[in-house]
Amino acid sequence: MPSTASSVVQTEQVRAELVAHAPDGVGPGKTVWLGLQLQHQPHWHTYWKNPGDSGLPTQLQWTLPAGATAGDIAWPTPQKIAIGSLANLGYEGTVLLPVPLTLGADFRPGALTQDLEVRLSASWLVCRQECIPQEGQFALRLPLRSSTAGQAADFTKAWAAAPQAFAGKVAAEVHAQSMALQVSGLPAAWRGKAVQAFPETTELLNTPALPASGDGVASKTASRAGEQGWQDGVWTASVPLSPQRSTSPTAVAWVLVQGDARLRAEVPITGTWSKTEAPLQVSPALQAALDANAQVPTANAVPGSLLWVLLTALLGGLILNLMPCVFPVLAIKVLGFATQSGQSRTAQRAQGLAYTAGVVLSFLALGGLLLALRAGGEQLGWGFQLQSPGVIVALALLFTLIALNLAGWLNVGSVLPQRLATLQLRHPVAEAFLSGVLAVAVASPCTAPFMGASLGYAITLPGAQALAIFAALGLGLALPYLLASWVPTVGRWLPKPGAWMDTLRHFMAFPMAATVVWLVWVLGHLSGVDGAGSLLLLLLGLCMLVWSLGLQGRSRALLATVSIAVCALFAWASGQYLLGYADATVESTSTAPAPAAAGHGWQAWAPGSVQVALEQGKPVFVDFTAAWCITCQVNKKTTLANAEVQADLAAKQVTLLRADWTRRDPAITQALQALGRSGVPVYVLYAPGKAPVVLSEILTPGELRSAIATL
Repeated sequence: MPSTASSVVQTEQVRAELVAHAPDGVGPGKTVWLGLQLQHQPHWHTYWKNPGDSGLPTQLQWTLPAGATAGDIAWPTPQKIAIGSLANLGYEGTVLLPVPLTLGADFRPGALTQDLEVRLSASWLVCRQECIPQEGQFALRLPLRSSTAGQAADFTKAWAAAPQAFAGKVAAEVHAQSMALQVSGLPAAWRGKAVQAFPETTELLNTPALPASGDGVASKTASRAGEQGWQDGVWTASVPLSPQRSTSPTAVAWVLVQGDARLRAEVPITGTWSKTEAPLQVSPALQAALDANAQVPTANAVPGSLLWVLLTALLGGLILNLMPCVFPVLAIKVLGFATQSGQSRTAQRAQGLAYTAGVVLSFLALGGLLLALRAGGEQLGWGFQLQSPGVIVALALLFTLIALNLAGWLNVGSVLPQRLATLQLRHPVAEAFLSGVLAVAVASPCTAPFMGASLGYAITLPGAQALAIFAALGLGLALPYLLASWVPTVGRWLPKPGAWMDTLRHFMAFPMAATVVWLVWVLGHLSGVDGAGSLLLLLLGLCMLVWSLGLQGRSRALLATVSIAVCALFAWASGQYLLGYADATVESTSTAPAPAAAGHGWQAWAPGSVQVALEQGKPVFVDFTAAWCITCQVNKKTTLANAEVQADLAAKQVTLLRADWTRRDPAITQALQALGRSGVPVYVLYAPGKAPVVLSEILTPGELRSAIATL
């Protein structure tokens, strides 16, 4: 199996993901549920175990460790899909095909990982009017020492959609051109209502004539082929045989459906089969589609689309320079241009290339880490690093030191040995490279127009193609600075070097300090006011240490020693608190306090909450946000709090839901993936009977009001 296997495979028609459910953990004697979740694009479908008049059922082939045995697919009940004069049995929208995995007494995990590693080779046929055969290679690793229940809602829904064993009496009799069904003992709530019936045997019955919930119900036994009826509490139906019939079974399994209830019964067949069976063959329409699509690239790559995604990623990275989260780094860039005005063109170009290298390599590092963690089973998205308090603390310390340096309160030469200080000052290329790294560190929590879709697509591709998209994003972010360093005209726009440069340098300390304020606020959302207070103490100790190292004379050694001790004490206290916070949130990562609402009526998003509102006939607006996303906060204050927007939402009785992704939340991550996104902000407007509308990352009142007006 290729080494590029991951838990997700994306095509233009289907997003397929291997998921697991092990609430009791993984170990000998336990049952783990695996499943292939297929998310179809509108109007596309895949097939049930009996595909109907054409099609092929989804096939799963497992590679498992010793002692693990996979069962059969617990097929959810299909729907009848009309295709011209024919009919298929399959699934549209999103469907999960669950499979029980039994771990025997001899089960042993992997020797190196001590985890349960499963691999799946799956193939499916996806059709609209045309059909495309596709396949994918999947890999998933489940930890032995903890439970896995992030997909509980999906598995519960799939199990509810599977039929239950029927204890009543069912009789089936074959005639020359049809099969008659007679069922007694159905629930009392079914009586007098139309019943759907699906046979599990393929190439046997005429699929368009199968009993459906829309058929009329007669008061006595149906006499015409394809009809159904009730008489004295007994349901009967007659279905014509398929012209493609190729088998004469002695029993047929039937799935009976009425409303949300589903029953399954093995039915012995009486009567005599005719001898005019047609040879087994694929329908001409399906065969033509399969032949036409035999050379279509599937599953792991869509080269034609990749070039377009690379271009949109480049544009998204370019626009990212205008996002609020990148403003602090723009300050450093401006200062860099000022200091370069007296340098040679070669030196300026070298610094431009170094800055670009720092940005692109940092994007590749973040993208590679994200892909590696997702391949290990983590439900992560873009900006995942700021869901970790440790990363926030490290960035706050870094930006505090930068602010102190820009303000002139931290002299590198007074802190580092003279050789190292001189080396650092003599290599502006290294400083430009580090500026690029810093730009990505600050910009990574945000997404820009065109960037969200590119990131959502990137995390579903094989490693090399995904990293190419991350590299394109980095190149877009670095492009303005790179072009400016290579175009001499930019240098002529800047004033000549002078005393103003020191003033500008000192002023730039304030945007850096503002970034620290923002990081303290984000940590407060993650770990509460105590977490923010502990970080402030640590920053206070750091400032005291920097102050002491800048002193002269005998007092420096004493005060520096005291400052180091105080700083170490504050660091220990902060570390203890953050470790305690991490332990307390191992089992639950979704309990972060919701950010302040942009208006009245906001509710917390939860899995299934959108569907509940839609079933009640209400439109829904979902704000996918996070405290560490500055763009989210700007949109919240400028657009979501707009009085006219709020009035329009209230007039249309729109249900307002806020999905807070400040802390890691697998359910929100999956919801974002279903929308083709990997980070926030994301704004989605749902309406009953319509496809969801995903709005721009830079949300304006005009755009949102126009979308609301279409409801």
